[in-house]
Amino acid sequence: MSAVFVRRLSLASVVAGCLASTALAQTPAPACGGDLSTFLEGVKAEAIAKGIPGDAADKALAGAQIDQKVLSRDRAQGVFRQTFLDFSQRTVSQARLDIGRQKLKQYADVFARAEQEFGVAPGVITAFWAMETDFGAVQGDFNTRNALVTLAHDCRRPELFRPQLISLIEMVQHGDLDPATNTGAWAGEIGQVQMLPEDIIAFGVDGDGDGHINVKNSAADAILTAAKFIQSLGFKAGQPWVQEVTLPENLPWGKSGLGNEIAASEWFKAGVTPRDGNTGFGDLPAALVLPQGRKGPAFLTYPNFRIYLEWNQSFIYTTSAAYFATRLSGAPPYLKGTPEPGLDDSGMKALQAKLQSLGHDVGKVDGILGSGTRMAVQKEQARLGLPADGWPTLGLLSAL
Repeated sequence: MSAVFVRRLSLASVVAGCLASTALAQTPAPACGGDLSTFLEGVKAEAIAKGIPGDAADKALAGAQIDQKVLSRDRAQGVFRQTFLDFSQRTVSQARLDIGRQKLKQYADVFARAEQEFGVAPGVITAFWAMETDFGAVQGDFNTRNALVTLAHDCRRPELFRPQLISLIEMVQHGDLDPATNTGAWAGEIGQVQMLPEDIIAFGVDGDGDGHINVKNSAADAILTAAKFIQSLGFKAGQPWVQEVTLPENLPWGKSGLGNEIAASEWFKAGVTPRDGNTGFGDLPAALVLPQGRKGPAFLTYPNFRIYLEWNQSFIYTTSAAYFATRLSGAPPYLKGTPEPGLDDSGMKALQAKLQSLGHDVGKVDGILGSGTRMAVQKEQARLGLPADGWPTLGLLSAL
């Protein structure tokens, strides 16, 4: 599952029941499930109602099939268990950094246009480009039309995927996608930065001037479309997104963590020191992020970091992507520090079960260090008189 899909799925889940019931009430043909031909007729009618010519719908949907492999992938989504050090060192490799810097030179004019028109730093776009598809090398081999038909027909989340299928028909109408041959990720994301059809329609930019938006084969189109999309998420030109810092021994650790923002200048006064020496953004709100506790890498995150959380809600992915962008923008490798060993899967589940028994909302007991578990860990660390840095250790589990 790619990043943008995670964002869409999270937003859709909030209103899933309401939208699904509305669709079932208002759409003559089944909103999901049932006979595939009848379902596709309903999709075609909806596309026509939105002003898309019927022949475009016919072309897009001709030969559409249910892809059982898509359903299998949807039912067996993996979970994110790696630590920040493990994941970031794997994804922000020297080879990727070298290729990324080559791409920055190769498409310097395109990146300059992206920054001028949309205010997005080249490193930010390039890091997503690398992490999503290895600069376009790995874009997925699922037929996009069939993937979206499958997921829209399936009744788990039709409110998410049916609009994407309508937008794909619109892409076919514009001549930007061949439904028979276009491939991408299993959840319908397309192109070098893995975007859903609805976002491509809304934010697509013809970067190479050929009259089409081809985010799969045109790097210029992909770069500028990504820039416009990132701008729409709230990225502010000229502001940082993340900044590596070093820490004093005696910070109020309970004030660390996403959501605990204070003026960056207050962190600086407390002894938090930017490695790049730049304290010029002291007026901006900043959160102190400690992916593996106070003894590991440390970062201040600024308002621009929120675009990463919109792109993907995985804390490890977002922090790694933001760090990657700083490296492409000239920052040195982070200081690894000597973080305390974390818990293995069974230890994390035991900790979550204990936190749950103490009244904390950690979501599912799944062994994943999500935001709910981090917050609960921080509260229990503070209660027990331990440094409240949000990093679960064997010592904490034993104390509980």
